[in-house]
Amino acid sequence: MTLVSALEESFDIAWSFLEKSGELRGAAESEDILLNSIEQQLRKGERRKLMLANRAISAYRAQVARIPAFRGRILELLEGQ
Repeated sequence: MTLVSALEESFDIAWSFLEKSGELRGAAESEDILLNSIEQQLRKGERRKLMLANRAISAYRAQVARIPAFRGRILELLEGQ
């Protein structure tokens, strides 16, 4: 698996999950958070696409949790699972 395909596939997994769960807020900002997380992991040597995606989702949720307007919605979604 090339770095580009690892980046693309893990991004697609994370984006699809967040989109289906209703957690995505602001396409440009969401894209930046996910891509930054995945790129950092790739630089450290991680290549497993599910691990890349899961950590990117966690990074996204952590970033969004810092924004009060979204915190309540994220907690609602997590409690409903």
